[in-house]
Amino acid sequence: MPTILVVGASSGIGKAFVCLYLRGPDNKVIATDLAFGIGDRISIEDAYRKDVCSNAKGELSSVLSFDISHEVESQRFAELVPVLDIIVHSAGVRGLQPNIPITCSSDVARAETWSVTSVETIQRTFHVNAVGTFLLLKALIPKLTPASHAKVIIMGSRMGSINHNTSGGAYAYRASKAALNAIVKSFAIDVPEIVFVVMHPGRVASGLVSVKEDGAISAEESVNDMGRLIDGLGRDDSGRFMDRFGIDIPW
Repeated sequence: MPTILVVGASSGIGKAFVCLYLRGPDNKVIATDLAFGIGDRISIEDAYRKDVCSNAKGELSSVLSFDISHEVESQRFAELVPVLDIIVHSAGVRGLQPNIPITCSSDVARAETWSVTSVETIQRTFHVNAVGTFLLLKALIPKLTPASHAKVIIMGSRMGSINHNTSGGAYAYRASKAALNAIVKSFAIDVPEIVFVVMHPGRVASGLVSVKEDGAISAEESVNDMGRLIDGLGRDDSGRFMDRFGIDIPW
């Protein structure tokens, strides 16, 4: 029975991943998110709506809470989890300037221009998205099992690609995701027995932005595509940055 940890599991992509893996009868899933109560073990029905996980066959072994941006919490969390086969890390923040009102999709760009973005917003976004990922992996790598071809799947973004940046803006988010790419690439080199992949899920309607952006797809559609891709990943894929269809994205 593979043991799968989903980080950022209370909503959006993380929640869709939990539901995807719970449909597998042989899967043991651990869900974690800062939104869950500290140390809570709750039922599938409490954590995930019945209409989403009504066909769950796998085991939701525990639902836990910790803050990935705090090193001590990451270390304490690692002590609670068993040996892992897959980690899916989808926790993060968008880095929008909080004092800019967002009522429609076109407002998002206004909240991340150079003229409104503060140092505090950049620092917080970088600390959660980049530093938090480093602390998470540092704490959990000893829990991964090389013999089972363990995989670490990090939700990145095409906006972290410097080559792909043709529209500017999004200073905090772009910088944090580019830094995340560099961190995961180094782990792929330094820990070659584990498969590390940065995956762009597409523009997904999730809690990162308070409104649905134009052209956004559902978390379930994105995760169904990524789930099929993750199943086929092997050692040769470690260190790649790709979209949900397996197409490489330039750094």
